Amino acid sequence: MPVFTSDFLPTIPFRNGHFNTMYRPLFMKDTAKYTRKRITTWDHDFIDLDFSLIGSETLAVLIHGLEGSSESKYMTSTTNHLNSKGLDVVCFNLRSCSGEDNLLLSTYHSGKTEDVDFVIKYILANYSYKNIVIIGFSLGGNLTLKYLGEQSDAISPIIKGGIAISVPIDIATAEKEMEKLKNKLYLEVFFKTMKTKVLEKAHKFPEFQLDKDKLFKATKFKHLEYLYTVPVFGFESPEDYWEKASSKPYIMAIKKPTLLINAKDDTFLSKECYPFDEAHNSDFFHLEAPNYGGHVGFINSFKASENTWLEERIARFIKENIGITIS
Repeated sequence: MPVFTSDFLPTIPFRNGHFNTMYRPLFMKDTAKYTRKRITTWDHDFIDLDFSLIGSETLAVLIHGLEGSSESKYMTSTTNHLNSKGLDVVCFNLRSCSGEDNLLLSTYHSGKTEDVDFVIKYILANYSYKNIVIIGFSLGGNLTLKYLGEQSDAISPIIKGGIAISVPIDIATAEKEMEKLKNKLYLEVFFKTMKTKVLEKAHKFPEFQLDKDKLFKATKFKHLEYLYTVPVFGFESPEDYWEKASSKPYIMAIKKPTLLINAKDDTFLSKECYPFDEAHNSDFFHLEAPNYGGHVGFINSFKASENTWLEERIARFIKENIGITIS
């Protein structure tokens, strides 16, 4: 499909990618009221789903980013906006991210679409929605795109399309980008909770032989992947993980209307994370690459009433390109 020309043009301070990235989590006040449903997985674990229902025949499934949750500001603002447009919403908390540690040694990773498939099948079996749209942010966006590509020939007709925001679709090069000095603060924020989780897992599962000294010294995602992701999830190496978990190779297989929004000033993303060729050569995949927006930012100004561009863009794509009637 043609690459969308973006109409996102924020006020001057928000044209700085770092400013836009940090403003939403630090200063936005969005909250949402959820009803939690805990479901038991096939491997004797649990996943917490947070519903915000208004009685719609359409459900938006929201998937958060790395170390996020249903309480992340982009999740709550999108939930509220889609509710106001007449859609039901469920926020899928990835394992270990709902405020309570999951039961197994394994949690989640960028390509763990088995959990997405399980949640979608659970919803299809237990609810009577006519339409489902999957919306993912950052890591959750990678899961969204990978799932839609993997399942393209077997996906339920109830799944009408997907939207992904600020997605590192090429994990190998995106990790190299994250290692640059410009992203040092973000990396430290991620590592604070990630290292704590790995330590807690090692305490709960003593058979998991963790080199704690290497964990404390870890400064790159690759270090954590060597220590946890690779051995726990059965990858051969970090490079094997990057190749198998990245969504980029699956984009051309997508057969449902799908939008990827990646801002050009997103400091988390490498140039390989802007799939213009794929968008031009696909009948279903759309790309929008605004000049500004940061990483899951897309804030316009200091006026809260003007900061719904992302939420409105999501709703507009659902209406105009996926073809679902919304208010």
